[in-house]
Amino acid sequence: METKLLSIDGTLTQKQELPESVFSKKPDIHFLHEIVTYYLSNRRRGTASAKTKSEVRGGGRKPWKQKHTGRARHGSIRSPLWRKGGVVFGPRPRSWRQRMPARKRRIALCQALASKCGEESLVAVRELKLDEPKSKNIKAFLKNIEMPLQSRILFVDEKIDKNFAVAVRNFKNLSCSAVSALNAYDVLRADKVFLTPGAVKLLAGWLKEGYE
Repeated sequence: METKLLSIDGTLTQKQELPESVFSKKPDIHFLHEIVTYYLSNRRRGTASAKTKSEVRGGGRKPWKQKHTGRARHGSIRSPLWRKGGVVFGPRPRSWRQRMPARKRRIALCQALASKCGEESLVAVRELKLDEPKSKNIKAFLKNIEMPLQSRILFVDEKIDKNFAVAVRNFKNLSCSAVSALNAYDVLRADKVFLTPGAVKLLAGWLKEGYE
């Protein structure tokens, strides 16, 4: 299995071999859905809150007497039945964190990369380094490979170059990640994934352990 190997200016140089033990795994849609739910759930802040009847301001006295008014009985104007009253079973601050074994996360990352490889959305780049932190270099690279800036693009390297990271952060849909911080969710949501040969080698050794 192989993919295109590009230079930093976007020209095709040669082919990059991809280890079949990692990049040819068959993705399991239900398993990947579980993983995506796990990552999205852990990103939730859990700060949503609604006030109950006892927390809403006002309503300290009975609005009118119990009997002989011709109206329904009420004890407080902050009852959930009233406008601006309390909320019944509303959201309360809570933790949405889930736990997932490291081995399952590695397998999910392996399947996510394999799915991108099957879609021909995974390309190798010789290096992800810039002499100066200029966004025009990134824009020129994407123009040469005919990739629109609106596309979600993920750059992966063994260790992210500082100049490259500064140049990428000016674009909303572009992101970069070191191999140690890479996860299945970021790979799946990207339209195109660019990896360096060093990142491919490091991922192959790390992800192979997750299947054995």
